[in-house]
Amino acid sequence: MNTHPNPAPQFCPECSEHVTPSAALGRRDFMRVMTGGAMGMMGGTALLSPTTVRAANETARAAKPAEGLVRELFSTLTPEQKSAVVLPWAHGADSGVATRLKTHNAAPLGKKIGEQFTKPQQDLIQQTFKAILSGDEAYDRISRRGKWDNSGAFENNGIAIFGDPSGKDPFSWVFAGHHLTLRCDGNSQPNTAFGGPMYYGHSANGHSDVNVYNDQTKEVMSVFDMLNEPQRKQAVIVGSPGDGVGALKPKLVDKPATGVGYGDLDESQRTLVAGVMRKLLSPFRQEDGDEVMQLIKTNGGMEKLRLAFYKDNAEKGNDRWDAWRIEGPGFVWNYRVLPHVHCFVNVVAQA
Repeated sequence: MNTHPNPAPQFCPECSEHVTPSAALGRRDFMRVMTGGAMGMMGGTALLSPTTVRAANETARAAKPAEGLVRELFSTLTPEQKSAVVLPWAHGADSGVATRLKTHNAAPLGKKIGEQFTKPQQDLIQQTFKAILSGDEAYDRISRRGKWDNSGAFENNGIAIFGDPSGKDPFSWVFAGHHLTLRCDGNSQPNTAFGGPMYYGHSANGHSDVNVYNDQTKEVMSVFDMLNEPQRKQAVIVGSPGDGVGALKPKLVDKPATGVGYGDLDESQRTLVAGVMRKLLSPFRQEDGDEVMQLIKTNGGMEKLRLAFYKDNAEKGNDRWDAWRIEGPGFVWNYRVLPHVHCFVNVVAQA
């Protein structure tokens, strides 16, 4: 299904925009504020050199969480820009899925960053994007070594803002491009990690070292290698867990005959699965990772998670998985390995 009015060229037929289900309700509310030291420096910028002013600006922005940067960007938007990239918080909800909770495979509203924002605004957008990640290595990975997959450049991605970030009203900032949808929302979307469903991928073969997410595949493979034969028999599923909307539908929860349960693993295997979870969460800022773990706990704990390995046929060797999936109540991490990586994630409090 492709709902985008002006989709970018894709590498493969299935790389179309995906609509994701809405998240559950009831999330804790917090908002971090900027520290004052750098702003004190900013107050006397007329007496400082341009180099010092630039350094002060960067220091001030580094002290802000992503949500603070979204507010700063919002305050600079012209009426024309707002009409192009800002939508109401509840936009699309009447049709069943709020637009802010969709995942995209191109600029979310059809306009690229480089086409509608000034250079200072583009800098703010890039700072915001970096602020929802854990550091430079994560940025390098998520940007696919700066190549941005078929988007080709940072400026060819796009953003959308839902709601009004300037006050206390709910809002969501969505960044999207080819094989990528991430967001931040100041915890406006209740009981939902990452502000809603997340999508990331890479056009390289998921088993290849060229793929930037290959280490995730290797981590999960190491779990399979530690499974005993009865566990492997339960863990392997012939078929596909789906892609896009299909990937986010329950497949393993409350089905003890499919997938291997975390609660059925021995201590060393559980330790390895915990390591996989750390690897999956490592590219993202700590507060988002912490919220994922808190929601898992709220939904019954790690013991409720199940892990499955998918092949499109039973004869395929164990080193050539088509997909793997970790699922629990309110939790889906669906990672398609072949023909290239598509990963769909949704973590919410179980209703």
